[in-house]
Amino acid sequence: MVNTYKIASVARDVLLAPVYLYQGRKIKRDTVRLPEPNGERHGQVQLSNVLESPKDARKQTLNLMIVGDSAAAGVGSETQQEALVGNLIPVLTQQSAIQNQFDTLNWSLQATTGHTSFDILRRLYVLPAPSQPVDMMVLSVGVNDTTSKVSVDKWQQQIEDIIAIAQRKFGVQELIFLSLPPMAQMPAIPAPLNNFVGAKASILDKILQQVCAADDRVTYMATDFPRMIEEHANGTPIDIKVMFASDGFHPSSLMYGYWAQQLSELIIQLLDAPTASFTD
Repeated sequence: MVNTYKIASVARDVLLAPVYLYQGRKIKRDTVRLPEPNGERHGQVQLSNVLESPKDARKQTLNLMIVGDSAAAGVGSETQQEALVGNLIPVLTQQSAIQNQFDTLNWSLQATTGHTSFDILRRLYVLPAPSQPVDMMVLSVGVNDTTSKVSVDKWQQQIEDIIAIAQRKFGVQELIFLSLPPMAQMPAIPAPLNNFVGAKASILDKILQQVCAADDRVTYMATDFPRMIEEHANGTPIDIKVMFASDGFHPSSLMYGYWAQQLSELIIQLLDAPTASFTD
């Protein structure tokens, strides 16, 4: 059966190709290039246990690594304290689920603006193997693949390769992939280009979900952007632009805060899962 909608969509994109090309070039020319925020990219936090448990029931250290692109790097914030990692670590260290299981939280950030899935894969190959296994690795990837010419098959293969090296070389027990953002809603991307980019991001995101679902030690986190807006709006209408930085492309410090909260909830859920094996 002929998919008339798909045919119409392809025909529309062909007709609009010159517009997409013009708008894409204009974005690259006019968009302000925000720097990666200054601040620590690794650290160690000593945890105080709220509910005392036998020493041998706790693992000495929880090793957490955040890897990825400009969103992981915190672009859009002034400092790392206002970025994803800067919001995430304090929230995690306050959770009794972590305090009761671990004495120490070690964390590191390996992220660079512009990195695609291939760049992240290459980075994981180049990084030295850790002295201790990484218990949890969080990955932010996909936006730069969306705006590049990566094929769907190549995207899937590189995600699968990232999973393989993370588990083999870094000993990752739980790998969390963050969902792609709502690119169609980014203020920096005008119509009709926003719909074209948003459609590609949606395709890559669905493949990411499928790859994650095939491995019990890999989790796809569907970031709840409507929840972010609802919690911030508190019943009053707001402009979605407040969730984006001044470039209209990267998250704002506000979005990083909500994003970190949702990520911390997932991490705690994984730690509390009956099958979790983070303790020695």
